[in-house]
Amino acid sequence: MTLRAPIRHLLWLLVAIVLTVQWIFLRLAGVHLEPHWGALLSGLGIFGAAFILSWAAEVAQVDIPANLALAALALVAVLPEYAVDVYFAWMAGKDPSYTQYATANMTGANRLLIGFGWASVVFTFWLVSRRKSVDLEPSQSIEVFYLSLATLYSFVIPIKGTISLIDSVVLLAIFVRYVIAASRVTVSESELEGPSEMLGQLANAPRRLATIALFLLSGLTIFLAAEPFAEGLLATGRRFGVEEFILVQWLAPLASESPEFIVAILFAIRGKPNASLGTLLSSKLNQWTLLIGTLPAAYSLSAGEVQTMVMDSRQVEEVFLTAGQSLFAVAILAILSFSIKQAALVAALFSSQLFFINPSVRYGYSGAYIFLTVLLFIFSRNSRSAFWGMFRQFIGGTLGQAAPVAVNVRNE
Repeated sequence: MTLRAPIRHLLWLLVAIVLTVQWIFLRLAGVHLEPHWGALLSGLGIFGAAFILSWAAEVAQVDIPANLALAALALVAVLPEYAVDVYFAWMAGKDPSYTQYATANMTGANRLLIGFGWASVVFTFWLVSRRKSVDLEPSQSIEVFYLSLATLYSFVIPIKGTISLIDSVVLLAIFVRYVIAASRVTVSESELEGPSEMLGQLANAPRRLATIALFLLSGLTIFLAAEPFAEGLLATGRRFGVEEFILVQWLAPLASESPEFIVAILFAIRGKPNASLGTLLSSKLNQWTLLIGTLPAAYSLSAGEVQTMVMDSRQVEEVFLTAGQSLFAVAILAILSFSIKQAALVAALFSSQLFFINPSVRYGYSGAYIFLTVLLFIFSRNSRSAFWGMFRQFIGGTLGQAAPVAVNVRNE
């Protein structure tokens, strides 16, 4: 680290701590706030907690086995998003009208990760290096393959119009199988950067105490902020005439996932695009399996009996559109490479759909994603070979240990 780096890292850490502490103080003091102020300040608390969680999780890798760290990081990275969405699912068990908000938050978060997050990594890396593609490591075929499985299954949900405990079992099984497969891969020791680098240089006892304290601080903040943030968004929408569904679908994920986007972009700027894109790929897999699988469980626990979350026509179209986007994304990443042209197409499809809420138009976007996926597999022999290569490695138990066929060949 340069001489100025520790000061800069300390300032980043202090700012994040202030963002969390301000909300803890307001919440415990019982201060009454207008809905829009409550949503803003609790959202800032979640924003700060997300940064603190990521730094604490990175430092924890120094003291726990790599395999355990891998499983822990998979959960920690998207904890803020889970807290908000699980709250909506819990409330839906008491008031079914909240089901639409659980679906809105889940679909918005997933589409943001690909349409904004993945594309931003490629654009950022191109700006700093002029390289026109980002290539993943062969071991990251694990995430691509299991995301493919989850995506194919996800089409079942809009077809039947419900999210049930059966879906939970299937999606959680995919997630557990992914964690087991990933834990068998040799993981190179990661380099700590930013505040985590500063904390990682502490002696054993102070480092461990600091890590535990940061986990507790972020966890407490998320626990105290999830409900006020969610309800504040709904009340703000009602007060200012903005549709609550839209606020929940886009503003809530921005607050909980923007720190992850920022960290990923910083990795790309530092010349580590595979780590950057790999982080967001892992988050997408976690959200498309663990998050969706958790919702029916929270819903049933709240209701006091086993129940199925029934979606209306709008929720069905949102899940179908999200599944279509995910299908196209994993088809692109089958050869573990994401080009600037593909990123532009993904970003354009994502951003343009935000201006249309008509069901027929949005089903048109869903069809476009599926059509583009079919075209890619028809005309790209490398994509077909890579995907079937991953499938054969899965059957043989070697997925992630060797590169799938043609993984280093860019898409045509």
